[in-house]
This record gives sequence, structure tokens and C-alpha cells, in this order.
Amino acid sequence: MTLAATEPAKAPKTSRDWDMAAIAPFIALALLLLLGYFANPSFISLANLTNVITRSAFIAIIALGATYVISAGGLDLSVGSMVAFVASLMILFLNSGAVADPVLLLVSAMLVAILLGAACGLFNGLITTLGRIEPFIATLGTMGIYRGLTTWLSQGGAITLKDRELQALYRPVYFGSVAGIPIPIVIIFVTAAIAAFVLYRTRYGRHLIAVGSSEDVARYSGISVNRVRTIAYVVQGMCVGVAVILYVPRLGSTSATTGILWELQAITAVVVGGTALRGGVGRIWGTVCGAFILEIVGNIMILSNFVSEYLIGAIQGAIIIIAMLVQRSLMRK
Repeated sequence: MTLAATEPAKAPKTSRDWDMAAIAPFIALALLLLLGYFANPSFISLANLTNVITRSAFIAIIALGATYVISAGGLDLSVGSMVAFVASLMILFLNSGAVADPVLLLVSAMLVAILLGAACGLFNGLITTLGRIEPFIATLGTMGIYRGLTTWLSQGGAITLKDRELQALYRPVYFGSVAGIPIPIVIIFVTAAIAAFVLYRTRYGRHLIAVGSSEDVARYSGISVNRVRTIAYVVQGMCVGVAVILYVPRLGSTSATTGILWELQAITAVVVGGTALRGGVGRIWGTVCGAFILEIVGNIMILSNFVSEYLIGAIQGAIIIIAMLVQRSLMRK
């Protein structure tokens, strides 16, 4: 055991001792809230902020899985297509009426979504690790596979939940609330708390960061690099499954266009949240903050007349570039 490992963590004494990469997303969020208030006073209302955070649920949860993959030195470009594919299969399962009892059918469909997401993540992970294909290329390929399968399942149209009684039963999962807090917000923070515990308090979490920091050093230390990275992709798939569970009751349908560019938004949320794209650093709560920032930027654009809402995609692309430049400047310090 090294001396560094036995010494207790020291509280930062000056501003230079603070990890600015970890703090920056929360400072940016506070500044955005202030900017939103000056752009339109109704922005800061509880109803609007609750609505904004609720809408960010899909990207926030998917980005939590992306934090694991990126922290391990990987990348997953297939998450948007995976959402469309898993959601399509989930709705088809619900329409099949495989279980007579509506409640059991709904619960079974939720389990199916998570298992399908995990299976897709496992597929991505095995291609990347056992196939020794670069994550960018591997997941670019699976992105096309999942999107193509969704188009085939829907025959170029939409797949819609047909049973209205079942749809009414499922609707509160997205539109309902617990103690006045919308269920999607509760699920964001519960998922983030679990992800943070695993990443920061378990052996797997330490191994994940070690693999992302240096694959060779991790391997010499006896860590199974392939296993750690494959599990990270499985976690990503399970997070996609959870996001699908929230997505389906919102619209009750899916198509080949579902989830387009969600991979960009998820990666942007991770990078904005302070996780290093090169791997070795994972910030769960920063990722959640990054997802909120993306949705708040879009909301401010809609409420104000400064920038056209049709430029949201361009603004998000600019944000990830700025975030990378900020990360690089902080690393040099």
C-alpha cells in the first residue's frame, strides 16, 4: 500500500487546490439560470424548471451510462439508434398481449426493455473488446444495425401502442409524480445515485477508472481490461433501457427517426459535466448537471428571441467544442 493511499484527503486551502473541471459545470449551470431569468422572468418559475428537468430525463439517464463507457476509454455512438430499436421491441411486446394481466404485462415489458438494452450493450462491448475494433468504428456499425432493424420492424412508419387502457395505465410513469416531484426526475437522481455509488465506492468502479487511465498499467495490475470495458457497455445498454421505459409512455409510439442525434447530446452532457473524453475520469453528478445545461440552453432559446430555436443542434455542437477547449486549458494548469 502506498503512502498516497493511506493519507487522508486534504481539504483545499486555496482556489488553486479546487478541481475546477469538477466545479465548472455547476458554475455554468448557475450562470445559465441567471441568464434565463434576465431573458424571461418566467424561466425561473418552478413549473418551467420542473418541466425542463423532466424533459432532460432521457439524455441524463443515457449519459450516465455513457460516463461509464467514456471513463473506461471507450465510446458509444449507437445509443440513439438503440433507443429506437429497444422502444420498438418493447411496444411490439406490449401489443402482443403475451401476459393477460395488464399490470404484469407492463412490468414484463419494462424488464424486457432493460434486458434488451443490456443485450445490445453486451453486443457493442464484445465487438469492441473481443473483436478488437476501435469503439468509434464498432458502435458506428451497430448504430446502423439498430437503426436499420427499427426501420424494418416499423416498415418505414411508426410502431404505436394500440391498447388505450394499457396506455392509460402506463402514462403516469412519465407524467405522474411522487410527493409532488415528477417521476422522471426521481428516476434521474435514483439512477445517478446508484451509478455514483458503483463508480466511487466499489472495486469495479476503481478498476473502471484504472482501465481508462492506462490500459497497460491496469493489465499489469491484474485487472481484466476486456471484462471491465464490456460491463461498461452493458451498463450503457441498461441505462438506455431505463430511458426507453420513460420514453414510451410520453408519445406511445416510436419510429426509425426516434433518438436521432441523442448520442451527440449524451456525449456532450458527459463532456460538459467534466468527464475526460480520453478516459480515466468519471463525474456522475457533473454528467447530470451537463444534461440539465443542454436542456436549459434549449429552453432559454425558446423563451427568448435572441437565437432561433432551429439552431439548438448547432448550439449543442458548439457547446461540446467549447467544453473540450475548457477541459484542455484546465489540464494544462
